[in-house]
Amino acid sequence: MSAVVEVPSPVPTSPVPLIHGTGALAIAFDEGGHAIDRATFARHVRALAAALPAARFALNLCEDRYRYLVAFCAAAARGQTTLMPPSRAPGVVEQVLAQHPDGYCLTDIDLAPAPPHCMRIPDRLDELEGDELIVDANARVAIGFTSGSTGQPRAYGKTWTSFRTSTAQNLAALDGLLRDDLTHVIATVPPQHMYGMEMSVLMPLLGPVAVHAARPLFPADVARALHDSPTPPLLVTTPVHLRALVASGLSLPPLAGIVSATAPMPPELAAQAEARFGCEVREVFGSTETCVFARRRTARDDAWTPLPGVRLAPQPDGTAVHAPHLAEPIVLADLMEVHADGRFELRGRNADLLDIAGKRASLGDLTRKLLAVPGVEDGVMFQLDAEDAIGVRRIAALVVAPTVDEHDILHALRQQLDPVFLPRPLRRVDTLPRNETGKLPRHALEALLHGHEGVATG
Repeated sequence: MSAVVEVPSPVPTSPVPLIHGTGALAIAFDEGGHAIDRATFARHVRALAAALPAARFALNLCEDRYRYLVAFCAAAARGQTTLMPPSRAPGVVEQVLAQHPDGYCLTDIDLAPAPPHCMRIPDRLDELEGDELIVDANARVAIGFTSGSTGQPRAYGKTWTSFRTSTAQNLAALDGLLRDDLTHVIATVPPQHMYGMEMSVLMPLLGPVAVHAARPLFPADVARALHDSPTPPLLVTTPVHLRALVASGLSLPPLAGIVSATAPMPPELAAQAEARFGCEVREVFGSTETCVFARRRTARDDAWTPLPGVRLAPQPDGTAVHAPHLAEPIVLADLMEVHADGRFELRGRNADLLDIAGKRASLGDLTRKLLAVPGVEDGVMFQLDAEDAIGVRRIAALVVAPTVDEHDILHALRQQLDPVFLPRPLRRVDTLPRNETGKLPRHALEALLHGHEGVATG
């Protein structure tokens, strides 16, 4: 069933509402399926906004997704910009705050150690009646930071107008998965991540969506949260979380669909999930820089379909993304082959392309071959920065494979790879240092690799 969505105007006039929909419409629900309507939410936002300190920036560390929603809107109502750090690790939080000195932290739990200038939201939220909550259309309401998976995190500002426009596109991207009246969403991704912000914060604020307050991670927790939904829910997740859910064998209630992002979805996993859970798996493509701009049904389609108004322009250093919500084109490092009808296929990233001894490969393809080795549960290939004695940057690998040793893995890879692309070293580890969205920050990979002795070298 397709949702009938009143799409916000792509060029709103200042000021504009923070919350879309009638006061009686649910915006969130909690354990047991108890709904929180938009009128109650607005009262919570007004009360918290009145209690916030005067500042330019708010770093929102709330664990509870509903409280994150309240804190985000309270900051916006006060004209403050929400900082979205690439990680909630204390060192990363401290660095982001140091870069934005007129800022403070918001949290709903006691933190140890507590960041400087930290305000804890009370367990019981106060309520305050008042006028409609509004924000200037051109206000910079958020700054997102890239994950650092390919280098140092970079900051990208987002205005309320750009968020309104991109959310309208996301609602269109999920056509066929959303209900006519209200869709209940369970998300495994944190709201601090741009994908989590788009799907579990902005869609409830601007569309007919109610989001579960929890952020379940483990399969049993995800299953419990899905059972809390009063209607077939939409699961917003990542390939890492979905793979664990498929392997768990747990019984799930009927689903409206599954949405995935943050890492490439193997078509085999998408097909397994569709067969296992009886619903469509729809993958969306985007980045912190661009937000979501394309979609595909991965079990059936290789090509991506751009969202309305999106146009891609390949160039030597990547691909320029033109979109209605972007003030100017954003160039991504992804190499894309654009078809005549506008759809596109990924051909790797500039940073992933390898040229060793005149032979070419991509790290993405090498990692796929590593994951195909029997007994390998998780793994990654990456290129080291340092050069060896003959001036070549070697390939390294980290592998989660409890039942097979390094030498057997290398033997299997020799059947698939040119010798110049064999990982030297290859290290078997208990787990990969994935962040909350399943990505692998490069500094964490290097630390894990260099922090151990006895790696296999081929």
